[in-house]
Amino acid sequence: MTRLSPDFNPALRVLHWLMAALVLAMLFIGVFMVSTSGPAYGTLLALHRPIGIAILVLVVLRLPLRLATGAPALPEDLAPLQKRIAWGSHVLLYAALFALPLIGWGMLSAGGYPVRLGDGIVLPPILPHDLALYALLRAVHTAIALAFFALILLHLAAALMHGLVRRDGVLRSMTIGHHRSSPPSAADDDKSGETATLPT
Repeated sequence: MTRLSPDFNPALRVLHWLMAALVLAMLFIGVFMVSTSGPAYGTLLALHRPIGIAILVLVVLRLPLRLATGAPALPEDLAPLQKRIAWGSHVLLYAALFALPLIGWGMLSAGGYPVRLGDGIVLPPILPHDLALYALLRAVHTAIALAFFALILLHLAAALMHGLVRRDGVLRSMTIGHHRSSPPSAADDDKSGETATLPT
């Protein structure tokens, strides 16, 4: 769905940047988790799980809103192939945002590990205890996380191209929005009409 407005829905913009902050935090946490086995690992893991579930909740809220409110049309001078790549990369980003938390939740369930969100809040397992399944899901989780990181880099590069090189308003549509001038009033229309009928 394409919006006639040049900007994304304001609520969608808030969700986008909130999720961007959480995803960025998750990337850093994930990198540190795989590079340490010391006492910090437990702390990082305790952050990783609730942030992942928060991202899942937010994407469940965001996708219906995105489908309902649509997106601004891409610039007309953008090549058709670039438009298809933009559409495909967004579909893959949404798929990864759904898949990574769900696979992580399933992986922990299969490994017999509780998904703790805070004091006394533990999510129920969504898969039976199975160590072979746990190992498989762990590998899949890692592979999708790496692909997701590459997609984010592509997304960031495209945003910078639109904002700094093309300056076509695409980046602005998801940040501060476009400043619209107020529509002319009826009095202004009357004045312009009077001016047009003045004799020369």
